[in-house]
Amino acid sequence: MKVNPQQLRDDGYIILREVIPPEQLDDVRAGFEVLVERQKEIWAQEGNRSVWESGAQPRLVHFENLIDEETANTVETWMHENTLGVGSQLLSVPEQTGIAGMMLMCSPQRDHGPAHWHRDVHPIDMAPMASLQADFLENGPKYVQWNIPLYDDDVLWVVPGSHRRLNTEEENRQLLENPRVPLPGGIPVELKGGDGVVYSNYILHWGSNYSTKLRRTIHGGHTIFPYYPDLSFTQFLSPEARQTFENWMQASNRMQDLTEASLRAILKKDAKAYHEAVEALQPGAGEKGKMVLAIYLSKAAYHIHILKSTDFDGLPPEVRRRASSPHSISINWGPQFADRFSKEEADLLWQRFEVLDAKLQTDEDLFVPGFQSGPMRYFFEEEPSNFEVEDFIASW
Repeated sequence: MKVNPQQLRDDGYIILREVIPPEQLDDVRAGFEVLVERQKEIWAQEGNRSVWESGAQPRLVHFENLIDEETANTVETWMHENTLGVGSQLLSVPEQTGIAGMMLMCSPQRDHGPAHWHRDVHPIDMAPMASLQADFLENGPKYVQWNIPLYDDDVLWVVPGSHRRLNTEEENRQLLENPRVPLPGGIPVELKGGDGVVYSNYILHWGSNYSTKLRRTIHGGHTIFPYYPDLSFTQFLSPEARQTFENWMQASNRMQDLTEASLRAILKKDAKAYHEAVEALQPGAGEKGKMVLAIYLSKAAYHIHILKSTDFDGLPPEVRRRASSPHSISINWGPQFADRFSKEEADLLWQRFEVLDAKLQTDEDLFVPGFQSGPMRYFFEEEPSNFEVEDFIASW
């Protein structure tokens, strides 16, 4: 299946028909339904029946531990030429393409109505929207997101082109007044069972109606920064699929090594080594892309600093949770990565990023609607002014 990367850059999404070939759809539905029943049993055993019984959008997340021969096709759906092949055509470094998250969104047991409009961006852990958009337009995406419904689905709405720009004043007014109604220019993404939509996570989008109508929609993405802490589930996959995951694991290890090399170059104030490591992380990235990588590295340094803190248990729960949760698409590799650094190195590393971090925030809490975040001091939208990669290097 061929796609036009420019369509994603222009519109922010691409609708694709029969992503799951019709002759395979019933088998894929059956495989996912087995996973749903297994997960429901786990929730019941853990005392979390409410996830399924009262959640607005029950979701299977990280279902790899439920995989066996009967359900292997739920993973291999992500590796088809119509999914992985498409992702590799769209990402900024095609040869680094891997799966980033495999989930399933389900219909609730009672009507919950609409959700909030949002962009799938956490500015406190990622980068300001303007920086992310400039990188996207300069280099293409580091990550693309998918919805692949197993049954007809028009729940998702998008505002075409909104991934390329900041919120308009009209959008902000509407989002502050009522974020659960259609936005100007918003359109439904109408998909038949087996169709798919691949889109930028920066686009304004909306779950328009979480009703009891049967919904089983595959959700996740592809990234140039894959991460697989446990490949035990791949024993049930085809030999070709197992080898692909092994290759991705090796690529992920290399990305983690390059992230470490970037950070150690900063510790040593070695600009040449830093440039070489960043170039290897995302070959061919322009200045906007390299600035986003510098910001991502600042977040990684902060998480390492937190994880090495002698007062970790006394820190706010949200700070501890963020530092302890891998988010590979922004090169946050989680607690095991922090073990590569001593506490002394972690403290010094964070000092190297203090100037950049200060450029990313203000003295008072800010709030912009349409993000996955409440008020905070980090800028939601504005990128650092008059501060480029070379200024960051000079700040060491």
